[in-house]
Amino acid sequence: MAFIITSPCIGEKAADCVEVCPVDAIQDGGDTYLINPDVCIDCGACEPVCPVSAIFQEEFVPEEEEEWIAKNRDFFEET
Repeated sequence: MAFIITSPCIGEKAADCVEVCPVDAIQDGGDTYLINPDVCIDCGACEPVCPVSAIFQEEFVPEEEEEWIAKNRDFFEET
């Protein structure tokens, strides 16, 4: 299971998560950062440093944010 960045990241993009990711799985996705599920090692380093609490383990993404699971995956399938 990868971590997922959700809507609170829109407009924030503090990049703290990018700096702590040991495998460079987090990339600029335009309005938000997104996590490549094929690269993420599920270490969790990104979650506690997010200033807007936008990062969740996939299985714990709030129901109202579940569309972001597909947005993260789709972004990396298209690139």
